[in-house]
Amino acid sequence: MLMDERLDEFSRALGADFFGVADLSSAKNFIGDYGGKNIVRYPRAVSVGIRLPDTVVDELPHSYETTVSVNYRHIYDITNLRLDLLTSRIGSLIQNEGYKALPLPSSKRVDDEKIAAAFSHKLAAHLAGLGWIGKSCLLITPEAGPRVRWGTVLTNAPLKTAEPLDDRCGKCTDCVDACPVNAFTGRNFSEDEPRESRYDARRCEKYLQDLERMDKPGVCGMCIYACPHGMK
Repeated sequence: MLMDERLDEFSRALGADFFGVADLSSAKNFIGDYGGKNIVRYPRAVSVGIRLPDTVVDELPHSYETTVSVNYRHIYDITNLRLDLLTSRIGSLIQNEGYKALPLPSSKRVDDEKIAAAFSHKLAAHLAGLGWIGKSCLLITPEAGPRVRWGTVLTNAPLKTAEPLDDRCGKCTDCVDACPVNAFTGRNFSEDEPRESRYDARRCEKYLQDLERMDKPGVCGMCIYACPHGMK
């Protein structure tokens, strides 16, 4: 069995719903702008995803209710923990085969000004052929829409990579229209453009902070809920 096939089988046995391998060469500039030399030196990425329960996401329009917001935060946190454990195990397997592997945190901000992590898990999943990046800047899968959390292991292992999926959003703007603070511009994703051309992360964060200041749950997720690809 080839190494990538073993990794796929291994990942799914540990709870992954999605698995793919990305060639990162086409996005070196984008990756370098966020992660620097320590990140950009890796030519490939293993991308794994865990689907969020529909029973939780479908209640997000009622996130002002404490039970709804608590359930979403719990699922969000526990899924990130599962991804961190999963990518750590994948990294160990790759390292034991004699290659370099760098598991990345599933949810860890390193730049408060950009409100960004050191690496885009969504970009890796896109380049691994698992979906496309929508107008919401979320990774949209054909199977579950944006209702997936992602983890990444950077590596130099000679794994078989996939081709990115083409954008299937078309003229749909459901996620853009659902945003309560108009944080999205409606532009399609391009690796050559900064995230700010599509998404105002500060506007989104301020909205959540304002909710908490009013003693309301700081949960939204309407862009996740509204995507028709996740409502199948």
